Amino acid sequence: MLNDLADLPDNSLIETDVCIVGAGAAGISLARSLIGTSLDVCLLESGSFDHETDVAGLGSGTNTGHAYYDLVDSRLRFFGGTTNIWGGRCVPMDADDFEPKPWVPYSGWPIRRKDLEAGYRFAHDQLELGSPIDGETAWLRMRGEPPGYLGDAFTTSFWYFDQTAERFSAARCSDLFEAPNIRILTHASVSHLQARDNATGLTHLEVRNLTGHSARISSRAFVLAAGAIENARLLLASRDVEKKGIGNGRDQVGRYFMEHPHGRLGRVASGKAFALWSAFKKRFPRNSVPLMPVLRPSPALQEKAGILNTALTFKLQRDPTAGVALNKRVYTSLKHQLSPTRTNRMLWHNYNRLRRFLQRHRTPFVRLANRTGHRNVYAMIRAEQAPNPDSRVVLSTSTDALGVPKADLHWQMGEQDKHTLRVLAGELDAALARAGPGGFEPSPWIDDGSLAWPVDPTVGNHPIGGYHHMGTTRMSDDPGTGVVDRNCQVFGYSNLFIAGSSVFSTAGWANPTLTIIALAHRLANHLTENLPSS
Repeated sequence: MLNDLADLPDNSLIETDVCIVGAGAAGISLARSLIGTSLDVCLLESGSFDHETDVAGLGSGTNTGHAYYDLVDSRLRFFGGTTNIWGGRCVPMDADDFEPKPWVPYSGWPIRRKDLEAGYRFAHDQLELGSPIDGETAWLRMRGEPPGYLGDAFTTSFWYFDQTAERFSAARCSDLFEAPNIRILTHASVSHLQARDNATGLTHLEVRNLTGHSARISSRAFVLAAGAIENARLLLASRDVEKKGIGNGRDQVGRYFMEHPHGRLGRVASGKAFALWSAFKKRFPRNSVPLMPVLRPSPALQEKAGILNTALTFKLQRDPTAGVALNKRVYTSLKHQLSPTRTNRMLWHNYNRLRRFLQRHRTPFVRLANRTGHRNVYAMIRAEQAPNPDSRVVLSTSTDALGVPKADLHWQMGEQDKHTLRVLAGELDAALARAGPGGFEPSPWIDDGSLAWPVDPTVGNHPIGGYHHMGTTRMSDDPGTGVVDRNCQVFGYSNLFIAGSSVFSTAGWANPTLTIIALAHRLANHLTENLPSS
């Protein structure tokens, strides 16, 4: 069933079993996992089915730390969420990412990779990725092999690519709209979470639209699935019972904000440059989704050198001192000038289809450009960020159109983040030197002795990070270092849960979407079996 808040009587009361806040990958996957159960589900979406500038403005905020994208642009506020312009990279987190690492403070999840295996299978099915395959099978499918000269310091993993544009759009969610136990409410922005007087749960939440129409949602269980910034913001802003915000008695809400920061590690100054690029290029195997290898430090190197699980890719580009190429400047300008409406998203999808076509057929031209010196091979970073309690979301003194305090993002990185890059550059140089003449030339900022992480617009379309918001309501066995327990339940609140990457204890190297879906599926099973009594 579908309703718009404006079509209901003002001040309506909606009663349900499970209320989900946010119709992005997490919220939709959770609702989909509950189809056909005995639970009535109400899925709330702040927007509707396409971009609306005034609704998007509810997500505006300020960056007070490391340079970052404008917050209003970093998340889409309509059905399907940011997956409407998602690049489709999918990979599960490594088993090691869930384990405590003595050299990484605050590392370790309360759960292990095996606890998400059923969820990862569900995610593979939802995204039509086929069955998970091991590394040997992936290389065979791609008709390639890992370069032997990289030695034991490195290992390879693989991205799968979901090829369906707007996977979670309304057009692809008919099962939700037709399910008798699912109700979807659009233009329903949460303005307040009402805690019980004794702060042991929620009584209801309040939703409003921009015309002032309102409703209350009463539910046996509430799930925040609105993203790492918005989840923290809603908890912090609901402070009439707990003065520091819901679930924030230990001052943990909003802390440990993590991204996958991007950057240029340096230039491959070796006769192996083209071979290295070729080994790690994206492939399009027949009867398979696209696959792309990625280079990572081995678990042994991570432990020995005290570094993070950072990913390296290889790009053939012109000298970065020449600045951003004209075609990239045009693309970036248009991207920032055009709002993500359905028409403009189609332009973006068509651009990506053209890129995929060129990726299939560009190898001879790349070889020529490399041989003639018009292009060089560079190692690009998609870094894991160490959990950092000082990297956080806090409330602003200004409010949005609904009167809710806005979010300020104070993104911070530390010495271990930079140390990881220095180690990787050194190991890559040593491996290439063993293989023949030349080696690896790190970018000057890698060894500048500071924590600076400069924004380099020549890196690619996403020069700062992957738009991967993680942490802020992290999972822990200890309420002193987290906000939710191993079942994604907010500490002390019997009926409040959180879905999405805001519960990530560590970031790992992997793109978060597959793990978001896996966690949502696991939470659905928990709610089905253990929903609090009325």
